[in-house]
Amino acid sequence: MRDYEVEPIKKRGKKKTFFGYVAVALIAAIIGGLSSGYFVYSQLNVNQSGAEKPIMAQDVNINLTDDVYFAVAVAEKSQKAVVGITTQTTKQVNTWFGPQTQRSQSMGSGFIVDSNGYIVTNSHVIEDGKYEKITVSLIDGSIEVGEVLWYDKSLDLAVVKINRTNLPVVELGDSDTLMVGEPVVAIGNPMTLDLERTVTQGIISGLNRAIIFENGTVIEPLLQTDASINEGNSGGPLFNAKGQVIGINTAKIKTAEGLGFSIPINTAKPIIERIIKEGKLTTVYVGISGVEVETYETALGIEVQAEYGVVIAEVIKDSPAAISGLQVGDVIIAIDGSKITSMQELKIKLYEYKDGDNAEITFLRNGNEQKAALTLKTKPANL
Repeated sequence: MRDYEVEPIKKRGKKKTFFGYVAVALIAAIIGGLSSGYFVYSQLNVNQSGAEKPIMAQDVNINLTDDVYFAVAVAEKSQKAVVGITTQTTKQVNTWFGPQTQRSQSMGSGFIVDSNGYIVTNSHVIEDGKYEKITVSLIDGSIEVGEVLWYDKSLDLAVVKINRTNLPVVELGDSDTLMVGEPVVAIGNPMTLDLERTVTQGIISGLNRAIIFENGTVIEPLLQTDASINEGNSGGPLFNAKGQVIGINTAKIKTAEGLGFSIPINTAKPIIERIIKEGKLTTVYVGISGVEVETYETALGIEVQAEYGVVIAEVIKDSPAAISGLQVGDVIIAIDGSKITSMQELKIKLYEYKDGDNAEITFLRNGNEQKAALTLKTKPANL
């Protein structure tokens, strides 16, 4: 987990004070759905010659009518794909004896999503890209050097690659179908690799949470769980009772018990798929800056003719938004039919697109719904 305090962002009614807006500027909207099963049973997979082969998560059968305790089967199914990630950093610090080189080491968790060595973790586990060396500890005791293919500090997500093949992988679930009260299992390396692949269990205790860190970073939307997670669990998987990853553990509140938070796996899915397919990920942009409707109304004390959406505060010259005719004051409410309520939701959605892709923006202008066709472009380095 992150080694500093986090605070949950308190959601209020539609009207907020301006100070309240600062705390909730990026709160996102929608998660809901159906429950998954409770009791599970696992089977090992052996080929016809009798030799064991790597156990892939999708190869383990789960029988929801069996009375085996679900956490046992989830651990059997998935713990082989959980890894430890050690990050070494070097920086210059000023001391009484002058500038000195300071080396430090931190530890977190991750999980294998492709048998060719693709691993998902948190951005803060790899020091938001400011690392000297990354090593990955596998269940067989081997240690591999990791390469960071992509990271995004605002999402607290990263993808690391190791030079190995035929690795066990997790099965990804659907975080949009979760219900409060649903059982979950966390697997990771709390505090130290000596406690690697520790298994804890609990429930989903909240959906669509937002938290703010000491440095002002806001992460949302998040899943809340009371499964025990600690420093070193960061980047590790949160499983449902079927043994499917439905979250990536990212933070806990130090001043309270049973308040842990995970990034929904559906936030990461399009990113994972594109990196595995293309080997890298370039970010496209619309070319606006904006704020959510509620925030705009609170800050300026005016009513907007929209129940939700992003009010455009600036349109960048020569950007896709400018070319399509979007204007300051327009309210973006959807992209290709997907509801947009905040800049964070828009950013997450854009990870599904690549340079040259077309998208349809639905927006309100003076209360009237209109549509604009955009050709998305790679985000310039200076933005």
